[in-house]
Amino acid sequence: MMTVRLIAHTPEPEKVVAAAAKLCYSDAHITDLLDGLDEEKTARFLTMLSDLGHASPIEHASFTFGIEGVSRTLLAQITRHRIASFSVQSQRYVRLDDFRYVIPPEIEAIPEAKAAFIESMNEDARRYLDLVQKLEDGHTARLMAEGLPEKQARAKASKQANEDARFVLPNACETKMVVTMNARSLQNFFHLRCCSRAQWEIRQLAEEMLRLVYPVAPHIFRTAGPACVSGPCPEGKMCCGRTTEVRARYAALKGEKAE
Repeated sequence: MMTVRLIAHTPEPEKVVAAAAKLCYSDAHITDLLDGLDEEKTARFLTMLSDLGHASPIEHASFTFGIEGVSRTLLAQITRHRIASFSVQSQRYVRLDDFRYVIPPEIEAIPEAKAAFIESMNEDARRYLDLVQKLEDGHTARLMAEGLPEKQARAKASKQANEDARFVLPNACETKMVVTMNARSLQNFFHLRCCSRAQWEIRQLAEEMLRLVYPVAPHIFRTAGPACVSGPCPEGKMCCGRTTEVRARYAALKGEKAE
């Protein structure tokens, strides 16, 4: 089961962004940037930035998420967002003696498909552990022949076994990660991944991340969501045709009224 936590963020992120914007549009000294930046003035600066399309100041606010229960399929997608930092559980150093996996909803909904999927996962797990054992035994024997004591040889062989045995693990295999993005990268992430055309798992993740950051920085993420939340759908013939419904959904997510 996917779990997402906002584990850290820039203190007073909107005030930091407003201070950066203030520097761009005034002759204020660095030491005076935060002077007079109450909630009202901060909101005004951020609205102005949004209206002008001046996005660089929001890069000064960053957000760090702890994410668990997602698939390696999702990992391949989220790491395409290059302006971000990722720390991911290693299948090289962590042996998955009882690996968990993600079942896609469309498979979950069909009993015969679900049964076949689970059978496949169980077979993958069996083959993985069998391969780990064969590799570990082989490496241990080789290292002992090279002069290493058995305990030391077994420890080194174990890591080598994990490194190659992981090749049989499926994309469904669960992983966990820590991800940090600045607000501008998050805006782009939400723009692309909250769209109904995004793959279901990363869309679910994007929505949950937006749900977490919006209360912290509501003015920064005022227009966050798929592109159709704040403008026309860019998908052309691939448009889902549900713009009104989507806008209402994201307004509700933010606790607002749909326009």
